[in-house]
Amino acid sequence: MVLRKGQPPPPVGPFAISKVVSVEMMPGAITFRDRVAVGSVRLVNLLSRRLGRGAGTVAGGRVGLHVSPKLLAHLARSRTVVLVSGTNGKTTTAAMVSAGWGGEVALNQTGSNMTEGHLAAMVESSSPHVVLEVDEKWLENVVAATQPRAVILLNLSRDQLDRSNEVRAIAEQWRQMWATSDGTDERTVVIANVNDPLVVYAAECAPHVRWCDVETTWLADAASCPKCTRALHFSPLGWTCECGFTRPTATTTQRGEHLVINGNASTLRLALPGTFNAANAAMALTALDALEVPIDQAQVRVSRLANVAGRFSQRHWRGHELRLTLAKNPAGFSAMLNTVQEFPGELWIAINARVADGRDPSWLYDVPFESLRGRRVYCFGDRRLDLATRLDLAGVEFELSSEDSPPPPTGPVTVLANYTAFQDWLERSSK
Repeated sequence: MVLRKGQPPPPVGPFAISKVVSVEMMPGAITFRDRVAVGSVRLVNLLSRRLGRGAGTVAGGRVGLHVSPKLLAHLARSRTVVLVSGTNGKTTTAAMVSAGWGGEVALNQTGSNMTEGHLAAMVESSSPHVVLEVDEKWLENVVAATQPRAVILLNLSRDQLDRSNEVRAIAEQWRQMWATSDGTDERTVVIANVNDPLVVYAAECAPHVRWCDVETTWLADAASCPKCTRALHFSPLGWTCECGFTRPTATTTQRGEHLVINGNASTLRLALPGTFNAANAAMALTALDALEVPIDQAQVRVSRLANVAGRFSQRHWRGHELRLTLAKNPAGFSAMLNTVQEFPGELWIAINARVADGRDPSWLYDVPFESLRGRRVYCFGDRRLDLATRLDLAGVEFELSSEDSPPPPTGPVTVLANYTAFQDWLERSSK
């Protein structure tokens, strides 16, 4: 059974492809298998949410892929797709691209960044514009399936040891993806961070690259050349290696609020705090410029983005202001520590070690907690004892606490948490 252009749509319901994907978006014949797969994604995800078994962004995709293994590719046909990948900043940058594009955009805003989550976003929106954040290891498959018009490569740094510990292997995987060009659209534009040598190594083989010189603070995972393993030489002008591998010339430059894209200067006005968010915005706007979206209009829309999936949100909790922030690994924590120092009041840090966080908390020893000396920190989470030990070694005053009986706030509170601890606090502060 097939549905062709001009044929009446099926009845409304979870299997009604007319509500989620128009015929024009899947040119040629829409098979019965595709229609059943789309309905399965929606129905199973709905049941997952109704039964309280997850966020309803994964289970449906698994069923849909079982029914139609090429469903992602079919849903991407005739849609303009932008992919965002990297160790840190994916969710925020994807949200910035979506906001800057304007109008309805299919976006996996829940953070489910593998194929199942991509399917959930694409079946729930009929928009011709799609923005997907993609797990680093899955990028090659998603590029081949979606044929994106733009791919943003933010950074590569080590994550938890039991999750994704070899960033150079990922850089090599990305490089081979562009070098072979198998299954990639020759029109694809790569937006890449010139200040991360691993990203440059991964992107330099792509046919079209827009290089971005954005403020980057974490380079601990790129001390040696990815080509010859010699030590890289860093200076205020960039980095280089004796083998000839050197930082490319950028067409986008960002320093603080100052932004230049292809020679056109402007001022970034962001509601989101932090130098890293200015860097994310610069790369998001560069991607939109590559898609010929008017940058002045895109900047206005991006400037209105005040929080992303609860990150940086401010809430009234127990009579005081509560600000929620998220960091998941050494690079993310290093950047966030600089930002939270600007926020007044108490600092509460929550660390869990569940499946989504990574079971091994040894990465805490790579975080420069020494910058918190002189400030009292409250330790929360499943791994609060590990955090307390690390803070003690860093010479930081701390106090152990529990989410079940947190101390009464005496003023504004900033919560800095890793992934599942952040979700816990997001739910707790909503009550």
